[in-house]
Amino acid sequence: MGASAQPSCGPPTPRDAEGPFYKPGAPKRSSLAEPGAKGERLLLSGTVYTRDCKPVPHALLDFWQTDEKGDYDNAGFRYRGQMLADASGRYRLETVLPGEYPGRPRHIHVKVQAPGGRVLTTQIYFGNSGAPAKLTAKVAKREGALQAVFDFVLQ
Repeated sequence: MGASAQPSCGPPTPRDAEGPFYKPGAPKRSSLAEPGAKGERLLLSGTVYTRDCKPVPHALLDFWQTDEKGDYDNAGFRYRGQMLADASGRYRLETVLPGEYPGRPRHIHVKVQAPGGRVLTTQIYFGNSGAPAKLTAKVAKREGALQAVFDFVLQ
């Protein structure tokens, strides 16, 4: 018998376009839900892993998205925020389901980085309207909110 095989989480999470609306310096927060927001509440959670399925403690996640109407805030930091995954690589984001805008399925942009590692820029999609399957989160309604799970696998 040869060397024992390492478990695999599969290929790394695919990269996706940053888009024109990224803005550095978003505040640290785990809730992007804005006071008075009329969008449907969304709880997005998951784990950041290495390719050999080890959790990445304290990975940095930087999220940005549209409001429920499909508009980005380019003047301030509405629907933008950064957080650190916990010691087990887990994250939990509270927000609203992003609105659609012409030609794009609903999505949340994210940059994910292991401490001292390379940045993964990608998007998480909601719905089946032409979104890449490997970047689409399954959404279910539970306890009065939409809930979705999306795990990242870093290079």
